[in-house]
Amino acid sequence: MASERQAHRSISSCILLVAVVLLLSAPGASASCYKRIFAFGDSIIDTGNFAYSTGSAPNALKEFPYGMTFFHHPTGRVCDGRVLLDFYAQALGLPLVQPSLPEQRSGQCTFGANFAVFAATALPPEYFKRWGIGIPGSANLGMQMGWFKEVCHVGRGWCVGVGDFAHTFAPRFISVQEVLQRIAPGPGARRLLGESLIILGEIGGNDYNFWLLNNNNTRETAYQFIPDVVNRIISIAQELIDLGAKTIMIPGNFPIGCVPKYLNDHQTGNRADYDQFGCLRWYNDFSMRHNTALSNEVNRLRARHPWVKLIYADYFGAAMEIFKNPHRFGIGDPLVACCGGGGRYHVGTCDKHSAIMGSPANCANWDGIHMTEKAYNVIADGVLHGPYAHPPLLHSCWSC
Repeated sequence: MASERQAHRSISSCILLVAVVLLLSAPGASASCYKRIFAFGDSIIDTGNFAYSTGSAPNALKEFPYGMTFFHHPTGRVCDGRVLLDFYAQALGLPLVQPSLPEQRSGQCTFGANFAVFAATALPPEYFKRWGIGIPGSANLGMQMGWFKEVCHVGRGWCVGVGDFAHTFAPRFISVQEVLQRIAPGPGARRLLGESLIILGEIGGNDYNFWLLNNNNTRETAYQFIPDVVNRIISIAQELIDLGAKTIMIPGNFPIGCVPKYLNDHQTGNRADYDQFGCLRWYNDFSMRHNTALSNEVNRLRARHPWVKLIYADYFGAAMEIFKNPHRFGIGDPLVACCGGGGRYHVGTCDKHSAIMGSPANCANWDGIHMTEKAYNVIADGVLHGPYAHPPLLHSCWSC
């Protein structure tokens, strides 16, 4: 009888815990199982680093219509409103993750920091020189890790050694341990990262874009980049684990064959080049090739570190829901850019002089490359609640 009562209490406790989890997972919930988010990536989740790095120089990202939907003013995001990182933070009950560069002077990263930068690559510029590709002033993944580890403790300027973002102010570097203590005094570095969510990407897409969007390049050559891009992402994940990270989400690439810029620049008269949704087959197959390689390596890393939660986010699958059934989400033609120029895909420069094709709420793509807030919301929902992440991100730290 006593054992039955004990079992009953155990079951009741588990049911109670599930009820609490469901309440916390409801929209508007303010509790989070993570105390902060650290993010690395490119323009998909850049929340202002690139815009800040341009100083007082004019830049379209600093002007309307960027930011028109949610913030109602430009924020440095390459979007009409929120990006994926914003939806993750809000769903987890955390403040929006601030760009790291403006905070490097203060080191105030109580709720984490976002190191992602527009046009960032996984691999360094030196890698691409052997292929004859000139990478513009962009922060690669290794550089972003450098920002994470070494913060400038001076009144102004940046860290020496961050490429085109650097200024020569001879700053004093402090160790990663000091950085982590500054972010959250008291706990050790391993404990700090252990209670944080790390979002590692999306990154790697630009490594392919710089090659594939040049019509003079042989597209099959890009297959040779995949092992190196994937290995770079996994090596950074391993480094973060060594520093004490316990939860890392690693997203795959998007279906680039459905991106208006690709559709515009590589359009053909051969119907066999397109799938039933109007996307370019070869380029989507290429994205899947990258994603399969990355997913396989995440599985291998998970096997080596069973105590670490490694979440692979299937951005490809989540985004394809939009192209398969756009009207379900109130989207018109998902292959047309909302802000841009003319032609079938409305591809062109997106700035204050550009025409807006209707409301961004009815568009999937914003500027020919990047998606709208509406599309990011759909993708984030598939990652937060499933089935496009395992476990779903919103429930990744709860269990009975």
